[in-house]
Amino acid sequence: MNKLAQLRELSTVVADTGDIDAIGKYTPTDATTNPSLLLKAAGKKAYRHLIDKAVRAAGGDSELLMDMLAVNFGNEILKIIPGRVSTEVDARLSFDTGGTIARAERLIALYDAIGVDTQRVLIKIASTWEGIRAAEELEKRDIHCNLTLMFSFEQAAACADAGVTLVSPFVGRTTDWHKQNDGVEEYAPEDDPGSQLVTRIYNYYKKHGFDTVVMGASFRNTGQILQLAGCDLLTIAPALMEELMLADGEVPRLLDAQKARAMDLERVDLDASRFRWALNDNPMASEKLAEGIRRFAADADKLQAMIAA
Repeated sequence: MNKLAQLRELSTVVADTGDIDAIGKYTPTDATTNPSLLLKAAGKKAYRHLIDKAVRAAGGDSELLMDMLAVNFGNEILKIIPGRVSTEVDARLSFDTGGTIARAERLIALYDAIGVDTQRVLIKIASTWEGIRAAEELEKRDIHCNLTLMFSFEQAAACADAGVTLVSPFVGRTTDWHKQNDGVEEYAPEDDPGSQLVTRIYNYYKKHGFDTVVMGASFRNTGQILQLAGCDLLTIAPALMEELMLADGEVPRLLDAQKARAMDLERVDLDASRFRWALNDNPMASEKLAEGIRRFAADADKLQAMIAA
């Protein structure tokens, strides 16, 4: 079997794209979208009808337009995958717990209105303290969440305590920061800081029996992906799925829940002040979280401008 086929036997493979044609080609179980991915997809003629449909439904309400567009893409994706799609709340609400809850509930209502099984939808929220609190409340309302823009162990620990469904630690962006900061051109797969972060989170979750699952995200190369073989889920861009599909060789399991349960890992307890201090004390995590929120917000603005034009 090629490496992608072997990886599927160890981890759930998720498509990291808003390109519906690419999702159909690689047949992932799940799919994730975000404003940056939707911006790329919306620029293609093939998806113009989804934009037109959102414009008609929104009736001039720009916020509703963005939600309708995300739901339209999500609905099309759900027609070709067996699992779940992740749909992101506006990044500009990343520090607004109440606003995040309200937008998440509207996204779910929009999916429900067009006949989508809302248990197949994950609401993506930035893993700020406010975002985690919103997700905690949404989970109690049976709205399942994917906490994204995760760059630190403490973000993951707080998410598990909040009972969120899934977390998405960002491998590539974590490693990018360390390369620049440490003046390193490349890391050996086992020394890659992004892969090490996901491994630590995975082992902690399995050791302490959390129901929250881990989805490695934001990969730069196939070495980072294969270093996490065995992780609950891995969300992979189409170009890297293609590389794995064309590659031969053995893919060993490197993350193992049974081994993690035997590890000596202390349980972490975080309140708001300890969480904020840990994030502040981690320049990589605080910088990349802020940058990620700004980038998603900027791409949402670009997407609105594209549609207006």
